[in-house]
This record gives sequence, structure tokens and C-alpha cells, in this order.
Amino acid sequence: MPGRIRESGQLVVPGEKLGVVEEFSPGQGAYEENGTIYAQLVGHTLVDLSKKVVSVHPRVRTPIVPTEGATVLGVVMNAQGRVATVNILKINNHALQTPFVGVLHISSSSPRYEKDMVDVCKALDIVRATVMNVKNRDPQLTTIGRGLGVVKAFCSRCGHVLIRKDHALQCESCKNIERRKIAEDYGADLA
Repeated sequence: MPGRIRESGQLVVPGEKLGVVEEFSPGQGAYEENGTIYAQLVGHTLVDLSKKVVSVHPRVRTPIVPTEGATVLGVVMNAQGRVATVNILKINNHALQTPFVGVLHISSSSPRYEKDMVDVCKALDIVRATVMNVKNRDPQLTTIGRGLGVVKAFCSRCGHVLIRKDHALQCESCKNIERRKIAEDYGADLA
């Protein structure tokens, strides 16, 4: 017989006492400390009377933030020397309302040696990357890996979209040829 779950209707905040381990076990959104069960987040209490479990159903959505291993899509804001800054617009295909700023270092941009970031990406390019480190204030990105790199680029002379021609990119308007660290699916729909 499935457990009877009822919402107590009680709004709780983190650290608020929910019960004791003699009565219940902590479920999702709850934790136990020294025999007492506390709320871990803001939400409504849920009590499973048959299983003797108390949980907290979140009232607010968990914010989407860059985490290690997440795939991000962003716009290169600046690329020079050994570093590019990227405005992260999507994390694991979830669009962000306010972008995060990520950093792509040249040593994490390509499996081969690159002399300058302008050979990897340029300002306004759209790149797909993986978050490799979030210990510093700005997420550290990498474009080394399958499916990572520039997915859409624009001509640095005239601004038209560059079309993939073998291992380079060419502007159909002015015939300018440029080099980038191109993703396998360069030019595919980004939706």
C-alpha cells in the first residue's frame, strides 16, 4: 500500500525544527542533527505517516548556476592574448535571465598548441564549453572535447556569418578566410 502523504501546510525556513528522530526520519529537504530534524530549505512540510518520513517541498526554484562538468553556451565578449571572457547565456540547455561571466584560458581551449586566443575564438563568437572549475569567482571553461568550441562565428572584416569550409571558416560576402577552434556541429541550429 503506498504511503499516505499529506502536506501539513506549515511553511518552514532553513534551520527550523520539524521533529525528532524517535518520530520521523529526515526526507528530502530535511536533515538530522543530534536527534532533531531540521528544514534544509524554504518550503512546505510533507509528512509520510506510513513511512514516518518528514520532508520539505521547496517553495522557490533552485537557481541555475555554473557547476563543474556543466555544458554552457555563451558569447565571447573579449579574446586577446591568452584569455577570452565569455558571457554564459545557457547552462545545460537552460536559458539564463542574467548571464554569468566565464573565463577561457588558451591552455584549456584546444588539444593542440595555440599561439593566441584569436586563433581559437573572437569577440561575438558563440561558443559551447564545459565548466571545469568554479573555485574562483568566475567559472573556468574549456573547449577541449567532443562537440565543444565555436558553434557560430562572424567575419572580422564585414560582420557576416562565417560558413564552414573544411577546417576553416569563410565569409560568403567578402571571401575572408578565418581560423577558429570549431565545434563538430558548427552552424547547426542553436535553439
